[in-house]
Amino acid sequence: MDNQSSKCRFCSAPLEQVVVDLGMSPLCQTQIKPTDINKFENFYPLRIFVCTQCFLVQLDEYVTPRDIFSEYAYFSSYSDSWVEHARLYCEKMIVETKMSSESLVMEIASNDGYLLQHFLQSGFRVLGIEPAANVAQSAIEKGIKTEIQFLGERTAQAIVKNHGQASLVVGNNVLAHVPDINDFVKGIKILLQPDGIVTMEFPHLMQLMTLNQFDTIYHEHFSYLSWHSVQAIFSKHGLTLFNVEELDTHGGSLRIYGCHHSDRSKTITSAVDLLTRKEADWGVTDPKTYTKFTERVTRTKHALVKFLIEQKEKGKSIVGYGAPGKGNTLLNYCGIRTDFLDYTVDRNPYKQGTYTPGTRIPIFDPSKISQTQPDFVLILPWNLKAELSTQLDYVREWGGKLVFPIPELTIE
Repeated sequence: MDNQSSKCRFCSAPLEQVVVDLGMSPLCQTQIKPTDINKFENFYPLRIFVCTQCFLVQLDEYVTPRDIFSEYAYFSSYSDSWVEHARLYCEKMIVETKMSSESLVMEIASNDGYLLQHFLQSGFRVLGIEPAANVAQSAIEKGIKTEIQFLGERTAQAIVKNHGQASLVVGNNVLAHVPDINDFVKGIKILLQPDGIVTMEFPHLMQLMTLNQFDTIYHEHFSYLSWHSVQAIFSKHGLTLFNVEELDTHGGSLRIYGCHHSDRSKTITSAVDLLTRKEADWGVTDPKTYTKFTERVTRTKHALVKFLIEQKEKGKSIVGYGAPGKGNTLLNYCGIRTDFLDYTVDRNPYKQGTYTPGTRIPIFDPSKISQTQPDFVLILPWNLKAELSTQLDYVREWGGKLVFPIPELTIE
């Protein structure tokens, strides 16, 4: 794709400033089946730009969402800490919004029902909107009514016609996944009843760059969102962001709270001004802020590859833990294949028995680690460090160590 023809997906200004170029990479949530191990695999440029007009950081669209998400390998329920995060959110919103049991809660990208199950158990009406049929089926089996759809203006109108508008619209880690972000937010506005609330969570661009989280860049993430850019996008489509929380999830995320411009019942909180000033001090609208990221990313790659080479030369065995999208970005960018990692493991049975995209590392059940007792375990979902440090404590029984590659290489 010609860079000169690339346009900002929000404001349509030309995209000219590159933030970081991670080379060529395959789709990160598409595991390779054994029958396809010798087949051709598509690789696409993994290069993100910043729009110097609205400062939305973004990736060119090389693949349609339908190609990526119609069948998806990520099931939210395989992370205990994420399910607990969802449960606590549900408890909080039930208390704070004072919704009645007649209220309808909708979740966009509802995955396998990891979140809506808690509202359902509390007696609320729920509706999931999930494009991946294989994942949606898991939610349906839990009794969660689910529309297998991509959200946009047209699908939102059809959903409201069939189910009515929602008191609460939830979207966790989906806003970054939509190439037509304007159409998506138009859809949110249609779903939301006049006095309703929308909350969305997404990785915070400021944390991504400050903490060197470059492996969260992959083709399934079309946008990398700041508070500054999200405020502008929602405001353009008639939605006011009246509150924001900074969360620890996914290496540092934001949870935004929105309502219709016409809804005067919501009070703008002090957190809005605080985060606005924090991002301004960081330099969210200064093009120079985005010029030094490549340098740090390159240093991280060199440190990890150097460590792996040194350990392999000593005859040490190294395996991976997890097969997340971010892990596949790291493996492909750093050129880590079975010459460095014997295998990786994942709790998701959907991924077991397949191979990582691009690098073709076999994926097994986690019990494989106990069987082979490796010297080092490279943790690919480093954002779950606290949870996995406890789960993998048994590795220390034979003197094994855990390796965390981000934000800086650490061995524990």
